[in-house]
Amino acid sequence: MMHPDTELRYVNPTIGYGVYATRVIPRGTLVYVEDPLEIRIAAEHELLKNPDFAPIIQKFSFVEPDGTFVISWDLAKHVNHCCHYNAVGSAYGFEIAVRDIQPEEEITDDYASYTFEETMELACHYPDCRKILRPGDFDRYVDQWDAEIKEALKYFSSVPQPLLKYMESEDRKALLDYVTTGENYRSMKSMKYAPPT
Repeated sequence: MMHPDTELRYVNPTIGYGVYATRVIPRGTLVYVEDPLEIRIAAEHELLKNPDFAPIIQKFSFVEPDGTFVISWDLAKHVNHCCHYNAVGSAYGFEIAVRDIQPEEEITDDYASYTFEETMELACHYPDCRKILRPGDFDRYVDQWDAEIKEALKYFSSVPQPLLKYMESEDRKALLDYVTTGENYRSMKSMKYAPPT
């Protein structure tokens, strides 16, 4: 579920649509949470073999460590990549604002945080854009993302959190435990390197 102070807007013919802030969203705010309404498609599902549906699923989903494709039921599926992102995903099932996001600013993240072994062209508008997402990008940037999440979580308790109540209860408890104690942080590395269950 996407933060309520957002709306869908057309970006351009190459990118399509994006998600924009309608008010200031302060650093430390959860801008997205994976909630029980998300559409989950197992890695072996027949739709992924269907040439009419597979490209749609792949375009609008992120992939969980077990191979499940997750498509957000709301406008969250339109969050675009940017090499100068303002939100970062996490191993708690949320994305958090890593700096203040201004009204009229597009909410963006780094697709490498959800894609471990794929190559993908990027359409970031910054001159220093990486241009291509490559296998290995997750390992290259994961420590940076973890540091940014930890820093943003320092502001978590001092800003409104309208999405907190929609988080899965186990993830919410683990998040609040970390925010309260500063211990047992769930690194993004666990998304890729979680032990088999």
